[in-house]
Amino acid sequence: MIPLRRFTARALPVDDQGRVLLLHGFDPAKPGKLFWFTVGGAVEEGETLPEAASRELFEEVGLRAPAERFTGPYRTETVEFTFGPYAITQDDTFYAVRVEPVEVSFEHMEQIEKDTTVGHRWWSAEELDATDEVFFPPDLAAVLRKITTGAAPA
Repeated sequence: MIPLRRFTARALPVDDQGRVLLLHGFDPAKPGKLFWFTVGGAVEEGETLPEAASRELFEEVGLRAPAERFTGPYRTETVEFTFGPYAITQDDTFYAVRVEPVEVSFEHMEQIEKDTTVGHRWWSAEELDATDEVFFPPDLAAVLRKITTGAAPA
């Protein structure tokens, strides 16, 4: 495995019904194991975390929201996982942004993202609590409740 260290901004787009947009995909080394995950990716040189979240929101799902509209962070974590040939250690910082319901587009994704993302869905906290499907981070329902109730960020 190739080690990779990343610092990422995760975008939590929340619609007017209090639902968060998640992507559905898989690790190319394990195509039969689908999971749900948040929009986001690596911070580029010179970017702030909210700027990275804003850029990733557009690149991954076609939604535009300026960095100033993002609130948070609502969660931070360091995770270790594998993806294809990589052993990744990643520091995630989660920001929320309120969005109008619009058509999601994968047009601006990188090719590996297009190849491993099979869909998207808007999820309520109650649906996250009730599902047996795998999603990350595992406490996302609690994070979503903090955002939708106006609780202070972490």
